[in-house]
Amino acid sequence: MHMPTTMTKPTTDSAPKARIGEVMRLLQFGDSAFPVGAFSFSNGLESAVQTGVVADVESLRAFVLVALQRAALVDGVALLAAHRAAESNTLDAIITADHALLRRTLNEEMRTMSVRMGRKLGELCFHILGAPAIASWLDAIKTGACPGTYPVGLGVVFSALGLPMRSAFAVHQYGVAAMMLGAALRQMKVSFLDTQAILWEINASADDAYSRAATASLDDMASFAPVADILAAIHVRAHVRMFMN
Repeated sequence: MHMPTTMTKPTTDSAPKARIGEVMRLLQFGDSAFPVGAFSFSNGLESAVQTGVVADVESLRAFVLVALQRAALVDGVALLAAHRAAESNTLDAIITADHALLRRTLNEEMRTMSVRMGRKLGELCFHILGAPAIASWLDAIKTGACPGTYPVGLGVVFSALGLPMRSAFAVHQYGVAAMMLGAALRQMKVSFLDTQAILWEINASADDAYSRAATASLDDMASFAPVADILAAIHVRAHVRMFMN
C-alpha cells in the first residue's frame, strides 16, 4: 500500500535575521518598566483628560497619534543625528543635536521630562556598558555643555550597543505610545483591550515616520501642536495631578 508522503516544515529560514540577543536588548530598552522614569509622566495626557480634550477611545487614539507624529519629526530627527554622530565619535555633533532638540521643545513640562529621562538613561547605560561615548555625553551634561535629552541619549546608547538607528527610533516611538496609553489606563475608563488595539494600529505607521525622519536634518525639525503645548502648560500649574511635571 502506498503511503502519502509527509511534508516536513523546514526548521531554518535562509532570510537574514536579527540575533536573539539583539532582539532581547530591543525588548529591554522598549519595556515600559525600564527604569528611566517614563512611568511618572503622561506626555500631556493627564491635562487632556481633565479638560475633556480626550474623553473616549477615539479621542485617545487621535491624541496619541499626534504625539507620535510630533515625536518622529522632532525627537526622532535629533535621535538619528545623535546616532550618526556617535557612530563617527563626534561629541560636538551630539551636543549640537541635544541643544537643537531642547530649543524646539517649547513647554516646560516636556523639557523637564526629556532631560530627567535622558540623564537617567545615560547613568543606567553607563553602569551596564561602561562605553566611552556614553561617559563623554554624561560628562558634557554634568559640565553644562549639553542638556541631556532622552532621544539624543537613545541615539548615543544604541550606537554604543552596536544597534542600528532604525531600532533606536522604533524604541523611542514605542516608548512614547506606551507611556501615554499606560497613563490612559490610570486616568480614563478604557481597558487593556482598547489600549492594545490602539498600540497595534498606530505601530503600523512607524515605517513611514522613520522614512520622513531619516531624510530630515536638524534644521528641518518642526512641529505644530498648540493644543498639546497649552495642555502641558496647564499641567505645570495644576493643583491636583497624578503625574510629574
